[in-house]
Amino acid sequence: MMRPVLSREGREVLAQIAWANVLVAFDYDGTLAPIVDDPARATMRRGTRGLLARVAERYPSAVISGRAQHDAMLSFSDISLCALIGNHGLEPWRNPDDYEVRVRRWRRLLEDRLGNLKGVVIEDKRLSLAIHYRASREKKVAVAAIREAVAGLSSVRVISGKQVVNVLPYGAPHKGIALQRVRDQQGCDTALFVGDDETDEDVFSLDQPGRLLGVRVGRSRTSRAPYYLADQDAIDELLRVLLSARRTSADMRRESDAPTA
Repeated sequence: MMRPVLSREGREVLAQIAWANVLVAFDYDGTLAPIVDDPARATMRRGTRGLLARVAERYPSAVISGRAQHDAMLSFSDISLCALIGNHGLEPWRNPDDYEVRVRRWRRLLEDRLGNLKGVVIEDKRLSLAIHYRASREKKVAVAAIREAVAGLSSVRVISGKQVVNVLPYGAPHKGIALQRVRDQQGCDTALFVGDDETDEDVFSLDQPGRLLGVRVGRSRTSRAPYYLADQDAIDELLRVLLSARRTSADMRRESDAPTA
C-alpha cells in the first residue's frame, strides 16, 4: 500500500535518509517538469529549477530520463548533477549489441505501418523510439494500430506510458540498472528515486530494502513504489523538505556564529 511521502511519517523517513550517504535521483517528464502536449516544450518551472540546483549542491543528484541524453542536457546545463542518464538507462553506457542498427530498422517499419495515422508521431532517440499519440483525435484507433505495429518487431521491449508507447531493445540496461550504477559510482549506500511512469517501475521494482526509497508521482494501485506524491506540482515541496533536512556546513556555521539573546 502506497503512503504519502509528504505526510508526517513520510517527512520523518525523508529526514532520516537525508543524513545517510544517499543519492537523490529523478525522472524528468512528469516528475521535474509537467507533461505537455508537445514533449519538446516540456520545461521545469523556475521555482523547481532553483530548488533542484540547491538540492544538487547538498546531495549527489542525478536525472534518469527517457529522453535522449543530448536532449536532456539542454535542461540541466546550469545544475551540478553527478550524472545525467538518457534513453531510459541506456546512455551514456554502451552495450556490445548494435542497438542503433536495430532502432533504425524499427523506425522504417513503423513509419510504413503508422505513417498515415494523424496525430501519431515517432520520436527517434537513436537507441530507442517513442511513439506519441497525444495529438491524435482517435486515440483508441491509434493505440490499436500502434500495438499491432510493434507486435511485428523482433527483439523488442515495449513499455506503455502516458499517451506514448516506448520501444526499446530487449535486454538493454534500464533505469533500475542505471540507478544502481550511479549509486555505486558515487559510493552511496542508498538512493531516493522519484518518477511517474511505467519505465520508472524498473527502479521501483528493485528488491533492495534499506538501499532504495521509491516515490511515485501520482498514486497507483499497481506501482511498486512504497511512497507517492499527490501530483507533479508537489515536487517543489519534496525538494524543499530535502533542503531543510540537510543543512550545509555553512548553514551550521552561520547558526553557531549567530549572537544569542
